[in-house]
Amino acid sequence: MGDLKVVALRTIKLMDLTSLNDNDSDETIIELCKSANTVVGNTTAVCIYPRFIPLAKKQLRLQGTPDIRVVTVVNFPHGNDDIDIAVAETKAALIYGADEVDVTFPYRALIAGNENVGFEMIKQCKATCGNNFLKVIIESGELKTEALIKKATEISIKAGADMIKTSTGKVLINATPDAIKTMLSVIKKVGAENSVGFKVSGGVNTVEDAKAYFMMADSIFGTKWTNNNMHCRFGASSLLINLLHTLDKDID
Repeated sequence: MGDLKVVALRTIKLMDLTSLNDNDSDETIIELCKSANTVVGNTTAVCIYPRFIPLAKKQLRLQGTPDIRVVTVVNFPHGNDDIDIAVAETKAALIYGADEVDVTFPYRALIAGNENVGFEMIKQCKATCGNNFLKVIIESGELKTEALIKKATEISIKAGADMIKTSTGKVLINATPDAIKTMLSVIKKVGAENSVGFKVSGGVNTVEDAKAYFMMADSIFGTKWTNNNMHCRFGASSLLINLLHTLDKDID
């Protein structure tokens, strides 16, 4: 098997197959769930808006893939600094049946110099999640500087995040190699590689993009780390088509 085919297989098994569009419908979500069950194996999860969680759970059960996790988003994509609302949204998502929650870090507050609100939001959202997985979207493209990206990553880890995620995919600049390297380096520096994972989202559109990320992450943590879906994820939608094309497979 060729190198890119190996990368494609690795990536599919680590994907949060995503649909977070304003025009999403029941039909969109049903098709997303079907697509997550590929001919070469399932994606780790589907990532959808909260209102679609019960539908996704039902469809995954009906198609015989109940182990595919359902991820949803809160405080998204705006990254506001209202902790009470973020916690309330997290509670609602869990009541709907979410397996994992992706919360947007209050990045504008951090840019303005307020480090505490981000810490408290993540801490309280994680307390609400309990054993459910909490990912924190730091919106690296809006933070821009290495110092702020480091700070948001450090705060999120200290506050109890299970995974750090680059981007919402809703801003002009999403995941970049520099931001990814910075975030991975922080996880390594603070010794959190066994307890905190990393999700690259936005900007990974081809198998070549995925390969570049794997090379970076493998060099820091090793392939065992990056093959574990509790440590490594890709948040993507159109990427799946490219990966299956690389494997000479159809999406259906």
